[in-house]
Amino acid sequence: MNAHSTVASPVLTGTMLKGLAFANRLSVAPMTRISASAEGVPTERMARYYQRFAKGGFSLLTTEGIYPDKAYAQTYKDQPGLADRQQAEGWKKVVDAVHATGRRIFAQLMHGGALSQANRFRSDTIAPSALRPRGRQMVSYHGEGLYAVPREMDETDIAEAISGFAQAATLAIDVAGFDGIELHGANGYLLDQFFTDYTNQRQDRWGGDIGKRLGLSLAVLHAVRSAVGDAVPVGIRLSQGKVNDNKHKWVEGEEGAAIVFKALAASTADFVHVTEFEAWQPAFSAGGRSLVTLARQHAPDLFIIANGGLHDIARAEQVLEAGADMIALGRGALTNPDWPHIAASKVEACPLELEMLSPISDIKDSELQL
Repeated sequence: MNAHSTVASPVLTGTMLKGLAFANRLSVAPMTRISASAEGVPTERMARYYQRFAKGGFSLLTTEGIYPDKAYAQTYKDQPGLADRQQAEGWKKVVDAVHATGRRIFAQLMHGGALSQANRFRSDTIAPSALRPRGRQMVSYHGEGLYAVPREMDETDIAEAISGFAQAATLAIDVAGFDGIELHGANGYLLDQFFTDYTNQRQDRWGGDIGKRLGLSLAVLHAVRSAVGDAVPVGIRLSQGKVNDNKHKWVEGEEGAAIVFKALAASTADFVHVTEFEAWQPAFSAGGRSLVTLARQHAPDLFIIANGGLHDIARAEQVLEAGADMIALGRGALTNPDWPHIAASKVEACPLELEMLSPISDIKDSELQL
């Protein structure tokens, strides 16, 4: 982190989203930590883990991906859920711990689809098309070997998945007390599988060009909005890279990005969370525009959260200048859970060292010390 003048950095200024006030523009990105009970109930360790970021000065926390149903959504062993009241009441303890610090927390809802590698409710997987996912299961999340070949989803499966998102969102707001909902439409999971050209080879209304492939995400956004009402912030996370294909690019390039962001601007979404390996870089080709810049151009009224290599304050400021409203830190927050306080005091942050993610990416004792 570079030393700056006495002028406060833009990342430390306040902002608003759908009536929620944030003291700064720093948030914690969603990160899978597989530390719930076997039944998917959040634990006291998880409450302490999230509260640590809140006490460190982050104004918004977004949870790890939470599975929304007891059918095909669960992706990882010991992943938390929001599929029943017991799980929601477990999340309420996490939310209360964050709210006690005056900070906000959003629930990220995530369906694994073809990337599910540990589902206690089903032994098979589903996806837009019956194609084996690229790559291998993630060892740090108890995976081993190739992914299974999924079953192609029919209309009943799709309707059940949409309903699961909506029901989980209701539990998140009405029981757990979350401040907002983020849909995980990124990184290769179910919504992204429908969005991606090579994982979606459907010939029906859920497949086709990039606008049609976004259709399931738009349907889930609409269902969640209908479930939680107009006052709750609702948005979606998008990416190009995936956990099993980190160099993927949208084949339609900037023209496709324009279609996507215009569609989101016309939808019920309040925000879009874009994540790239380096958020300031051109999204598609040298000299082109970043996803943040494209989102701001084509969705001028959407609140934009940007994630990707922004633990250097100069880079974070650059991305705010490009159009982001808030910066989300993943690796930077894990290494420096008090990153906002460090930025405000203009001292050097600790270098990125992520031993806590090995050999298993669960919450370590060292991450619970305030």
